[in-house]
Amino acid sequence: MHDLHRAATHANLPLLQTPMTKAVTKLLHGRVMTNALKHKPTTRAGVMVTGGGYQGKTETGCEILATFEDTWLELRRHLNPDAVAGARDLHIPVAYVQTPVTAKPKSLCKAILNFYGAPIHPRMDLPELIRQVAASLHDHGTRALLLDDITRLRLHRADDQDTLDLIRAFMSMHVTLVLIGVDIPGSGLLREGRHDPRTGQVIFPSSRQAKVHGLEATQTERRFDLVELDHFRYDTDEQITAWIDHLTGVEAQRRLMNAPSDMLTGGRMPEYLFERTNGVVGLLERLIEDGCQEAIDSSEECLTESLLEGIAITVDGDTARDPGAGEIPVVPASVNSGPAAGPRSAKRKRPRNTVLDDHGPAAENTGT
Repeated sequence: MHDLHRAATHANLPLLQTPMTKAVTKLLHGRVMTNALKHKPTTRAGVMVTGGGYQGKTETGCEILATFEDTWLELRRHLNPDAVAGARDLHIPVAYVQTPVTAKPKSLCKAILNFYGAPIHPRMDLPELIRQVAASLHDHGTRALLLDDITRLRLHRADDQDTLDLIRAFMSMHVTLVLIGVDIPGSGLLREGRHDPRTGQVIFPSSRQAKVHGLEATQTERRFDLVELDHFRYDTDEQITAWIDHLTGVEAQRRLMNAPSDMLTGGRMPEYLFERTNGVVGLLERLIEDGCQEAIDSSEECLTESLLEGIAITVDGDTARDPGAGEIPVVPASVNSGPAAGPRSAKRKRPRNTVLDDHGPAAENTGT
């Protein structure tokens, strides 16, 4: 039973705040809250969150919007003043929808309606589906609509271009659009947009679907703030310190019998973990989870380089992710590829981290 509790702890490592997530939190929470407080019939500016695969974009976005939802419900005393009869107990300030792999305007509308559990008649045409989406957003008091895996859209397909037009039309439904995807600037989604250096916003032209649902936009352009959730880097003292701080937070969650206090932060372990994961938090989490399970099963009860060398980070079998959209990252190869591999080469790609070294009082006395 004790081992079961330890396995559950290692399988549910907390979402830790990083310098990258702080920037996303500041922009996203501020934008959604500001838009939610608006009463003017203006188009709400949206937010795009980009980054590589397994870097925690979805988890970070959902955590930020969950915090906003709690705040909004407390502010409104869990009541929706605009609720219609029969929907007062279905107040949903935030909606989460995953972009279909083969997206079409109809399939996207149905995905949104499925989130609300709204009835969908098989003979409903696109204008009827859009009107139903607008009604669901309004009736449930939704203030933010998160569309995940947005880079599954391929703009060389006409259906995907129409879907992007429809997404931009959603901005006139008085909700904040939050689009999350892998490498949005390189995906082609921004090819019709232009970057405003004064505001840092990406500005899109008016979409063709703007009047389909009967709600005309009051602006001819739609605006998005683009923010990147980058991976950790290991080049400067500040970047190394941020990586070690993150490892310290992960270290506090380990439940291994023989683990020293600096199991992940002592010696060369921070450099080794960076080499294995390239600073991607999702890959680090996978390596730590599997490593802790192996440490318990083998009775070693400690994470060491030799133990982690036998742990392969496998993400190719994740059927919930689309490799073609860049949702599967490149996993760095293990330093020792097998039992026949010789000792670790003395040549290192980066100098040894000395940020937290204690040189002692003798180092301060230059006369000795």
